[in-house]
Amino acid sequence: QVQLVESGGGSVQAGGSLRLSCAASGSIFSINAMGWYRQAPGNQRDLVTTITSGGSTNYADSVKGRFTISRDNAKNTVYLQMNSLKVEDTGVYYCNAKVRTVTARNLELWGQGTLVTVSS
Repeated sequence: QVQLVESGGGSVQAGGSLRLSCAASGSIFSINAMGWYRQAPGNQRDLVTTITSGGSTNYADSVKGRFTISRDNAKNTVYLQMNSLKVEDTGVYYCNAKVRTVTARNLELWGQGTLVTVSS
């Protein structure tokens, strides 16, 4: 079974920092893009940031300069460092990965979600 497991959510005051992690496990041959999405209460799930296997990154305008995505390909893990957090960053954060399995299946995986709450 191939899956993503997230960790690192929690509660923080505005201006604080949190770091999220997401590890892929199972019969993985390779991982292409990995990323983070978030869903605020009552809203749709929106893209926060992505990173390719080569390290190219993309950020939503709302998080540029505050959030940093990185990945450790040897550990099949992606990280999200969130600094200068704002109340509007509150939501459930979901990890996403496009994975090729050892049996040549191409899968798009989602993590279980981790709650980030930023208070004023």
